Amino acid sequence: QIKRFGLDILKRSSKVWISELEANLDEAWAKVEADVSSKGRAKFVNPLKLCMFKLLIKCFLGVDVSESPEIAESGVSIVDIWFILMLLPTISQNVFQPLEGIFIHTFAYPSFLVRRGYNKLADFIRTRGHEVVQRGVTEYGLSEEEAVHNLFFMIGFNAFEGFNLLLPDLLNQLLSDQTGLQDRLRVEARQMGGPVLTFDSVKQMPHIRSLVYETLRFNPRVPLQYARARKDFRLSSHEASFDIKKGELLCGYQVLVARDPVVFDDPESFKPDRFVGEKGTELLKYLIWSNGPETGTPTESNKQCMGKEYVVLTASVIVAYLLRRYDSMAGDGSTITALEKVK
Repeated sequence: QIKRFGLDILKRSSKVWISELEANLDEAWAKVEADVSSKGRAKFVNPLKLCMFKLLIKCFLGVDVSESPEIAESGVSIVDIWFILMLLPTISQNVFQPLEGIFIHTFAYPSFLVRRGYNKLADFIRTRGHEVVQRGVTEYGLSEEEAVHNLFFMIGFNAFEGFNLLLPDLLNQLLSDQTGLQDRLRVEARQMGGPVLTFDSVKQMPHIRSLVYETLRFNPRVPLQYARARKDFRLSSHEASFDIKKGELLCGYQVLVARDPVVFDDPESFKPDRFVGEKGTELLKYLIWSNGPETGTPTESNKQCMGKEYVVLTASVIVAYLLRRYDSMAGDGSTITALEKVK
């Protein structure tokens, strides 16, 4: 029920996704340009975060975040703190053991640390997104609380923080490349796809999409995934087979899978053109960042990320947008040091 609800929201949002994305990108990069002009450098992560937060609130709830000045100002930090405190116990801090194990990985953090902010954003979803919440209740059989809190999770964890992990890494690859990648992709961005960017237009930009795919392969957003076997079966790799019993807990380590030398040539190197052409297209069935093959389709009956297509196409639109907006970009990490706007 919940996944059907989410898939329906994504389908409805497709009508406004690109126009809202471009409007928010215009605002975000105007801020970056102003900082580069006045300070000689600019951090792009925070403007990009605000851009994506506003986009997701509009597309998932059908409302402008500006309707609540408090959420417009603090929404990003509310989600960031909630997200960090959920994931921190699963991430190695490289501090003295056994102190790390005892104090970071043993106990859940108390909910009061995030309750106040969480409740503010949940109330915003409940009141401002009332129409969407009620659709979850009347069409998908959810309680109002289930609809509200799953919308929070979809927006905050699945979408917002997912993009926040992917986009800085993607833009860093674009900015730091010394092989002429920007120039090659700029030609594709400007010559292909027509005058207006759409999801369909970036499907005509194979090299830009390949850059996104390679970023997802090289540094999977969700490195660990767990499942419990529903029946006895045999699990086979290139080198061995394992008899799995019903009820056993399985863990998939995406980083290892994504760098399998049997599948990927020179897997420890970042190759932006890896997924171009017939051979590259064939490799997509081994790209499983979305908890399923890139060639698969998310449905209510599988565990594949319901926003899989939106992630790749949105990231591709952002790259194409920047390459159409700027004749050159320079920077490193999360910092822009120079921008030359198209004349």
